[in-house]
Amino acid sequence: MNNIHPRVLSLTLATLSVFAPAIVAQETPRADKHYVGLLATAIEHRSIGSSDEDGWGQAGTVIIGGHLSELIHAEIRLGGGFADAEISRGDLTLSVDYFGSWYMGLHYPVGTLGNIYAQAGFSHISGDAHLSNREADANTQFRKLEGDYPGSSFSFSWLAGLDLELMENTYLVFEGGKLFEDTDSGANAFQFSSGLRYEF
Repeated sequence: MNNIHPRVLSLTLATLSVFAPAIVAQETPRADKHYVGLLATAIEHRSIGSSDEDGWGQAGTVIIGGHLSELIHAEIRLGGGFADAEISRGDLTLSVDYFGSWYMGLHYPVGTLGNIYAQAGFSHISGDAHLSNREADANTQFRKLEGDYPGSSFSFSWLAGLDLELMENTYLVFEGGKLFEDTDSGANAFQFSSGLRYEF
């Protein structure tokens, strides 16, 4: 019987101790993963009043979701406004106090870079519209918006985006889409977000 040289034996054992965990460990399939995210969101209010004015507000958004398969995901989002939108050509201020959204979507890998994705669902929005200097002629078109905003608190929503993998399971997210349309006034709002998402 041949004797194994002690040097060869130690080198073999050292190599196995380094590479064995990588060989044995298997990456968790994406279908079994969940994720959380934190985004900074800009909300553009459009088609405000009869002259279709617009304005920008800001919000923060928290995401909680999961992958149902390698390509399909579902999530909920909770957001709150922290900067109101000053509407152009008037004295109207729109605030989004909070919103909650439910989405289902598809994501598709783009090489080793990350994913592109699109999703659709529904959102519930609560906010208000404040009109100062109500009697001014420039504000006539905004008077019917005063009070609860939007008048219809549930709306269809959609998003499209891109995520880039910064490090393992951590993604930088860029996305945009429609947050809501107020069927009472015809006003609508679009959301543009960026932030981080972590999968586990």
